[in-house]
Amino acid sequence: MFGLFKKKTEKEKLQEAYKKLLSEAHKLSHSNRTAADKMMAEAEEIAKKIEKL
Repeated sequence: MFGLFKKKTEKEKLQEAYKKLLSEAHKLSHSNRTAADKMMAEAEEIAKKIEKL
């Protein structure tokens, strides 16, 4: 309950975006491989930002 109003850090926001992109890329990989590859590239850019933090 005490964490209810806690603000998310930049790292937590990036990690959520990374997980979301990976799951969407996995779903797209079955139907549209080029779009999935683009999403994977975006996810890798986010992963680099996370490592810098």
